[in-house]
Amino acid sequence: MFQIGALIVLCELLAQSTAQLGGLPLPQDQSLPLPLGQGLPSYMTPSLPLKHKDPTGSLIGGLTSGLLSEGLLKVLENLPLLNILKPGDGTSGGLLGNLLGTLTSGIPLLNNIIDLKITNPQLLELGLVQSPDGHRLYVTIPLGLDLELKLPMITSLLELKLKLNITAEVLAVRDNQGRVHLVLGDCIHSPGNLHISILKGVVPLPVQGLLDGITDILNKVLPELVQGKVCPLVNEVLRHLDVTLVHDIAELLIHGLQFVFKI
Repeated sequence: MFQIGALIVLCELLAQSTAQLGGLPLPQDQSLPLPLGQGLPSYMTPSLPLKHKDPTGSLIGGLTSGLLSEGLLKVLENLPLLNILKPGDGTSGGLLGNLLGTLTSGIPLLNNIIDLKITNPQLLELGLVQSPDGHRLYVTIPLGLDLELKLPMITSLLELKLKLNITAEVLAVRDNQGRVHLVLGDCIHSPGNLHISILKGVVPLPVQGLLDGITDILNKVLPELVQGKVCPLVNEVLRHLDVTLVHDIAELLIHGLQFVFKI
């Protein structure tokens, strides 16, 4: 009798358990979802949840406003171009001094520039492209400024238009605490991308050689000078971007996911 009673109790317990499960058996291999990027091949990495619907547009906007708030236009306006073109005693030091000495030796009027003023500095619309591997962004920073140049033998001012592009490489890194950051990689100017044109004024033939010498010097030294001023500002702006934007951009770059560039 005891064995039969025990068998009845066991059957009742099994029936209750089956009723609680609703009659549906559990799968044999039930595991928790994998954390993002772990245990999945790179080509199967799922889309990341982003707080910004247009991260590239937000990045361009953040970089533009950041550069302006960091005083980029003032920096461009205060470039020491007059000191470069009028070295005084001819000793500027280093490579620049040698360059100026070579150029000015054949242009005696170069030290007689009456005035040179930078006006209308501009930050034009930034460009953004992604590297083929998806892990880098290249930001094109187009700059423009006007030069008001007063030369001997010319009664009116000459106005020159200068345009130059700086290209900044943006990378994503993760620190020891797992936090993501955007950092500046290479920050360069492309050789030969400085464009100089006469905006206003007429250059008499006797002064054309002097103007050619001035533009030659500008082509050689201005890109390096601008690069040295702008790149530290870009690095500073990256450090102060919105935290959620940095997270979105960095996560996409770390995983090598392609950005959607809205037109």
